[in-house]
Amino acid sequence: MPDAIGIPEEQLRKAAKSAVCKINIDSDSRLAFTAAVRRVLHDNPGEFDPRKYCGPARDEMEKMYKHKITDVLGSDNKLAQLD
Repeated sequence: MPDAIGIPEEQLRKAAKSAVCKINIDSDSRLAFTAAVRRVLHDNPGEFDPRKYCGPARDEMEKMYKHKITDVLGSDNKLAQLD
């Protein structure tokens, strides 16, 4: 999706180290979810059970959030709260 972009990770790192109180990464979440749904439906075009494509999509979102928390935002000590 060429027109859908999130905030570059370097800018997120800078914001996380400054006095910014909120950083929105919703676009990245939606991109991860949509990419996973598309992948499942591409590989299994007859699939119509949302549990079959929403599960992998949620897994991709979780992976993306863990990456952002640990590798971008510098809040890896907060990751245990997600598990």
